[in-house]
Amino acid sequence: MAKDSRLSYSAAMTRIAVLTPDPHDASYAGQWPGVLARLGEAMAAAGITVEPTPWTAHVEDATTLKAYPLVLAVIAWGYHRDHDRWLAATRCWAEAGVAIANPASVLGWNSDKAYLGRLEERGVPIAPTRWCKGVTLSDIDAAFAEFGSEQLIVKPVVSAGAFRTLRLSPGEPLVDAPVGRAMIQPYLPNIASEGELSLLFFGGRFSHAVNKRPVPGDFRIQVQFGGLYTSVDAPPAEALALAAQVLDAIDEPLLYARIDMVRDGAGQWLLMEAELIEPDFYLSNAADGGRAFVEAVQERLG
Repeated sequence: MAKDSRLSYSAAMTRIAVLTPDPHDASYAGQWPGVLARLGEAMAAAGITVEPTPWTAHVEDATTLKAYPLVLAVIAWGYHRDHDRWLAATRCWAEAGVAIANPASVLGWNSDKAYLGRLEERGVPIAPTRWCKGVTLSDIDAAFAEFGSEQLIVKPVVSAGAFRTLRLSPGEPLVDAPVGRAMIQPYLPNIASEGELSLLFFGGRFSHAVNKRPVPGDFRIQVQFGGLYTSVDAPPAEALALAAQVLDAIDEPLLYARIDMVRDGAGQWLLMEAELIEPDFYLSNAADGGRAFVEAVQERLG
């Protein structure tokens, strides 16, 4: 009997949960199952079974999630469209002590890009940013005057995948502007000429790097807008140093992190995003095919 109990416990320890989109959100229905399948295949090779569960099913009660030795939020898409519930959920998971990665506290604050301002206060260089409670033409005019830029980027502080993100030139009308709190930054031409650099870290260790460029004429580097992704074998030392600075400025332990950055006109690397919730890991660009992430999960499981 004792032997059977140990076997049962061992099997339970290999089952982990993966948070998925709200089943009522049809916009992701054709995407996340494929991502889950690839993740499940990689984990299965290490003796780990992944079980999907919608994040919206655990907003007020974390009992089910507490049964797992590890919960991954890596496919919790759509939180930006239901942000209040997302914050309520992360508080619930934190209070219940769910073994979630990244930590529930991180999943909360990282969902609001105001964190960039806090990292800047800790010495992390970011793009010049004007924060506003609601974008108006007066805010746009003031930003042009302040930054001296030919174009501006305007986006909500709670967003994902370039949601409601605009590129504006002087005199251009403000159409489909972000609702509520937003941020205004100068458009950095190096995004088109050099691209944005993403550095991936698993278990605190550097895994791989990817360069992302928009298609000619666009400014968005996401794959759904035609973004062009290329593996980077040896990222610049200055870029690695910025990523290390960002990670050092974050107090909580991270299982995974994607640090996005771009160089300004003077050649300085600037943090664009620290993606700590459900980032694309670009595992097809990793030389090991994602083994480093699986090993980080194994280490977390102990």
